[in-house]
Amino acid sequence: MFHRRDFVKTALRTSAATTLGSWSLAAPPAPAKIAAARISIAEAKWTIKLLESLHEHKKPPQPGDWLAVHGKLKDEQGQTFDEYVRGRKRTVEQYSKLYLLPLGTFGDVEQKMIDAVVDGMTWFFGLPTTQLKADPLDKLPAAAERINPFGKRQLLSIHLIDKVLPPKLPKDAAALLGLTNVDLWPGEGWNFVFGQASLGTRVGVWSTARYGNSAGTEEERKLFFLRLLKVALHETGHMFGIPHCAAYECGMNGSNSLPESDRHVLEFCPECQAKLWWTNDYAPKKRCAAMLEFCKKEGLAEEAKYYTGLTAVL
Repeated sequence: MFHRRDFVKTALRTSAATTLGSWSLAAPPAPAKIAAARISIAEAKWTIKLLESLHEHKKPPQPGDWLAVHGKLKDEQGQTFDEYVRGRKRTVEQYSKLYLLPLGTFGDVEQKMIDAVVDGMTWFFGLPTTQLKADPLDKLPAAAERINPFGKRQLLSIHLIDKVLPPKLPKDAAALLGLTNVDLWPGEGWNFVFGQASLGTRVGVWSTARYGNSAGTEEERKLFFLRLLKVALHETGHMFGIPHCAAYECGMNGSNSLPESDRHVLEFCPECQAKLWWTNDYAPKKRCAAMLEFCKKEGLAEEAKYYTGLTAVL
């Protein structure tokens, strides 16, 4: 059984890909003033209404799914756009970049995927993303790693978040994500996590250890890349202050297992997208066009189909 955990200061989950059916809808009246120097709350709320019928509401959870296990918790009730902006400073008023830090070494195939994730993060969040020089991660204390009962080496994710990553956080970073190919575990009583992030220190980490075969068939490589990308987007979303989404099928849905993660969508729902439009001052149509080009470039046909339809109504 896969165990995942939601800490007070952390968030761990993944996301996945989507296909939309009908693209017909009647557009709501536009706000009186739109496309100002900064994305306004009125513009964001108008665009939410424009897009909401294109997105599927959250399905009832299957046994063992995240919401089936954690859905009654207060922190798992979701968050509206109005709740997000209430009393919050925009990210772009404080930070201007995202950073990815490889922890350890990666083969050529995985490194190319990491390079593509850096590109995808830039277009998804509207902030330039820089890949830092790899940290060899060769000076960990004995308590920060273990061999699990199945003979697999694991790194303590809390140690990476609390000790390794914060000193490496650039001052202009909205988020710093560490990536390792070693399996992770969060501490006593848990067997592994896919990823974990801290809102308080704007750092997070995730692992490729459970994504499949990066050097396998074309389909296996694509699945590995999607899993890699989805976790990066999801964990970064948490560092922008976005909790799990409970309203839609959304990239910010929580996940209790890899099969559940694979059912999730790559994109955020309208309410969660709007948080990015507003906090990063990222115009919805510009963002959508950028993601369409990214998906075409990376051969993500179903995802490109989604963004093609979305572009048509923006």
